[in-house]
Amino acid sequence: MRLAELVGASADVAQTAARSAKIARLAEVLRKGTPEEVPIAIAFLSGGPRQRKLGVGPSMLRRALPVDAAAGPSLELVEVDRAFGEVAAETGAGSSGRRIERLRDLFRRATADERDFLFRVGIGELRQGALEGIMFDAVAAAYAVPAADVRRAAMASGDLGAVAAAAARDGAAGLAQFSIVLFRPIQPMLAHTAGDVGEAVGRLGEAALEYKMDGARVQIHKSGEHVEVFTRTLKPVTDSVPEIVEAVRALPAREIILDGEAIALEPGRRPHPFQVTMRRFGRRLDVERLRRELPLETFCFDVLWMDGGSLVDAPAAERWSILEGVLPEALRIPRIRSADAAEARRFFERAIEAGHEGVMAKSLDARYEAGRRGQAWLKVKPARTLDLVVLAAEWGHGRRHGWLSNLHLGARDPRTGGFVMLGKTFKGMTDEMLAWQTEQLLALEVARDEWTVHVRPELVVEIAFSDVQESSHYPGGMALRFARVKRYRTDKRAEDADTIDAVQALAPESVAVR
Repeated sequence: MRLAELVGASADVAQTAARSAKIARLAEVLRKGTPEEVPIAIAFLSGGPRQRKLGVGPSMLRRALPVDAAAGPSLELVEVDRAFGEVAAETGAGSSGRRIERLRDLFRRATADERDFLFRVGIGELRQGALEGIMFDAVAAAYAVPAADVRRAAMASGDLGAVAAAAARDGAAGLAQFSIVLFRPIQPMLAHTAGDVGEAVGRLGEAALEYKMDGARVQIHKSGEHVEVFTRTLKPVTDSVPEIVEAVRALPAREIILDGEAIALEPGRRPHPFQVTMRRFGRRLDVERLRRELPLETFCFDVLWMDGGSLVDAPAAERWSILEGVLPEALRIPRIRSADAAEARRFFERAIEAGHEGVMAKSLDARYEAGRRGQAWLKVKPARTLDLVVLAAEWGHGRRHGWLSNLHLGARDPRTGGFVMLGKTFKGMTDEMLAWQTEQLLALEVARDEWTVHVRPELVVEIAFSDVQESSHYPGGMALRFARVKRYRTDKRAEDADTIDAVQALAPESVAVR
């Protein structure tokens, strides 16, 4: 397959609002690829290289661009992927220069449209609305297989490209080879937001209510004495959390996969701030000292695998019953079952009094839908907060001179794959935060003018605010009132940010998305 085929499909998808039309166009181009080419196509159309990181930034890519573009298309998809692989593999003295030369050789053979496409893929900034959810459906449509089977296979393998290649070769039979494997983490199930516990119970009926702890999401795999721990982003952190390993190793289950929270508690059992808990993760030195100073506790709320069998398709109530049978109460998240709004509010108040964020309300019948933000799980917090993405930042004045201060905030738009700006804020920032965010945002820079640095939309920040109001200043027709920075969510990716639909759900009925 030539790169030009993908470039044309990307342009068509970007210009199409209808989800069904996006899926049909993506499926059409996927069918043209060989099983070797399909994983490359899926990675590119999802917004980045198959190698994930090339070790180059926007400025280096710009330096690699030749003056003139090729007159006609000639690049094959496989050779582009091979070139990106060579760039990513460069290390040592002089590697930056070699990366630039290799990219320049590639760009010389690219047309203007191909060059623009490759530049955006290279920095992970291809925004044409081909989100992973759409790609699941496009793979299903391309190879006439059930979308649910594609999703389940991708959940088990963690690699949609490999799943698509198998479907291209063998159809539905190819998907059957993928199953959950111990020590290969799967994407966590995610939650939507409800305004209060009464609304959550009203939407779910009888539901489980759990404390929503402000800790670090962990997925724990055990087989015999072997235990490994992974973060929300599937990063292995086993060596950093020996107390979690020891607690799970002592369980009677021979094999188990658990989903839960790790959190550092004060002597009075109130939780430390999130940033304090996160000091324990990713540290390989002085682990025993940190363990003494800042011990972690684990509170599990789900079980995905037990003694040789997957539980992700079992109803939630069944999974929780199994969990209660194998985990002592000290390792389980506090939980009640109720359909009564008053009882739910009392439980919510107990969670807040204990220092936690709020509660999770969960359907009793829900399957574990890895990687999905479904309506079966609803989070309820006392104050209104949203996880938004930083789109740009303005240089500060006065005491903040030399720091990037005023943040441009965006909510994720699931229909376009882009972000909708909801306003700006410079409030709630300490000097330490200003210095940290300046360093982080400059590393993500894609463009700037005299006052503003525009960045790749990767950094997620939790924003507290009073309410949502109508605004003609921003494309979404809405703005956050009295927005202030609560914290940066370094454990989340841009695709985990709240959507513009979630913002609309918090807005008065008079405020409409444009």
